[in-house]
Amino acid sequence: MAKSALFSVPKNEPCPQCGAELTIRSGKHGPFLGCSHYPECDYVRPLKSQADGHIVKVLDGQQCPVCQATLVLRQGRFGMFIGCSNYPECEHTEVIDKPDETAIACPQCQKGQLVQRRSRYGKTFWSCDCYPECQFVINLKPVAGICSDCQYPLLIEKKTAQGVKRFCANKQCGKPVTAE
Repeated sequence: MAKSALFSVPKNEPCPQCGAELTIRSGKHGPFLGCSHYPECDYVRPLKSQADGHIVKVLDGQQCPVCQATLVLRQGRFGMFIGCSNYPECEHTEVIDKPDETAIACPQCQKGQLVQRRSRYGKTFWSCDCYPECQFVINLKPVAGICSDCQYPLLIEKKTAQGVKRFCANKQCGKPVTAE
């Protein structure tokens, strides 16, 4: 069973058949571990997907800042991320997409800012970046402004039949706000 490798990266693990070093290789069916003495030794083993996500691509030339192993691109429960190929010995991960900050102060704690996030079902919401101390969450796009009726320090944008309108984010008020 010979697989052609597009590139290979050392794994620092001995081959169980001949003792040579195993390398992470990428073939047409995805990444796998293979003996560096191929074709003399034909040992190959699939890279198993880890609990934190399966490997999509080996990032050639990028090293883990913790253990100096190769970094890999992984697909996990919440999307793509970069992780160490030496998992589970090294649990280093990097976020690819950082959340967008809206530069709007959290109306509940007044310490943090509202950041855009995605739920595990792909829905967009905004929450305070001081979570778990502050658990403020809103499902509609926040807008900086003050409600003229209740003086609540946050407005939201809703799409209506008449177009996009702004409303007070306070659940007790919720009145439309006219643009001034």
